[in-house]
Amino acid sequence: MTEQTDILIRGARLAAELAERGGDHLAAAPVDLRLSGGAIVERTAAGSLVPRVDERVIEADGLVALTGLVDLHTHLREPGFEQSETVLTGTRAAAAGGFTTVFAMANTLPVQDTAGVVEQVQRLGDAAGYATVRPIGAVTEDLAGERLSEIGAMAQSRAGVRVFSDDGKCVHDPLLMRRALEYVRTFDGVIAQHAQDPRLTEGAQMNEGSLSSELGLKGWPAVAEESIIARDVLLAEHTGARLHICHLSTAGSVEVVRWAKARGVQVTAEVTPHHLILTEELVRSYDPRYKVNPPLRREEDVQALRAAVADGVIDIIATDHAPHPVEAKECEWDAAAFGMVGLESALPIALLTLVQTGHASWAELERLLSQKPAEIGRLDGHPAALVPGEPADLVLVDPSGASAFGADRLRGLSVNSPFLGMELPGRVVTTIRRGALTLDDGELVPAEQVAARAAVAGPR
Repeated sequence: MTEQTDILIRGARLAAELAERGGDHLAAAPVDLRLSGGAIVERTAAGSLVPRVDERVIEADGLVALTGLVDLHTHLREPGFEQSETVLTGTRAAAAGGFTTVFAMANTLPVQDTAGVVEQVQRLGDAAGYATVRPIGAVTEDLAGERLSEIGAMAQSRAGVRVFSDDGKCVHDPLLMRRALEYVRTFDGVIAQHAQDPRLTEGAQMNEGSLSSELGLKGWPAVAEESIIARDVLLAEHTGARLHICHLSTAGSVEVVRWAKARGVQVTAEVTPHHLILTEELVRSYDPRYKVNPPLRREEDVQALRAAVADGVIDIIATDHAPHPVEAKECEWDAAAFGMVGLESALPIALLTLVQTGHASWAELERLLSQKPAEIGRLDGHPAALVPGEPADLVLVDPSGASAFGADRLRGLSVNSPFLGMELPGRVVTTIRRGALTLDDGELVPAEQVAARAAVAGPR
């Protein structure tokens, strides 16, 4: 069985020390980091640490180091939809994107609505080893919106579920939503709501507006999202529970969340990378790669979302990585599946839309993509900072230059990315999970090596 290898990283800049928006990524003093036994054991000024025998040395001059990225919204599809993605292939995509932890959504087959199913998903993640997999439990049985799932059993299971969501469907019944919030409050869980009024979006295909009328596609009104968020922040205030809003997409939703936070409601919100850059105008092409739930919105919404990230109304970036087989996307628009893959492109899109535009610093980017999602998900064992004594989950990023984002950058089973062919900045060079390489100089470490090292480290 392969043993863990100590690693010395020389000359990296820490994202946490790059707090100036629009600042130079070389502004911080470089440091050396020594990793051993799955933890950070030394941190000194660059050039202070001498390599040891059998220690892997990574030269990180010009690279930025962040705590491992955490995605609170990933669809791994297994069990049930392995033609789209598996836990293994999805976590390979995660490692390629710099993610060391992913929270796996519940809309599998069978649905992740029992202790047995969430434990199965976690075991698959433990065996693969590319990323820590934390299952998300369904709020209702079979996502049917009629009866609460085994919330308590999933929370008490080996998986220790703390995030519950019917994502893909909205928990539309207000009484069920209230009961779910009351339930998770007892163990500091959180309900992650897919805010979509089903009656207002029956048959909807794109954002509702003049363009949907022009294209002859049934519209998806912004109020279908905003009305559910408004109801649920009031329920969260009433119950004193934690509420998380999935893939917020409209300017109106931003204002509802802003109002709720001002009242002291325990609400957090996420935005996807694609909603930070893409607009409804792309639907003119009728290319199903741009069909997503919630739909691409107006340019005004995109700008409002970026501003909301900048002022802290939106707490995190989450990918909503939604893989589909080719036949589900290479068809006419009406028949195509909703969703986009996003793990490999999330960091470059965040650099392009937030860091390069002055909406966020590198330190804030680390919080958006790592620290805050870990906090919302109550993720144990995630490093609070890249300092001695913390777990060695980290990513090294080359921020220089830009390159075309091609299908060769996608490491999962599906290729339904909306960013193919786009010039994107930055490159994830190295991903390290629990002190072991999963991505080495831009190349995935072979699966057998990753699995063997994960077996040595054991489940977390």
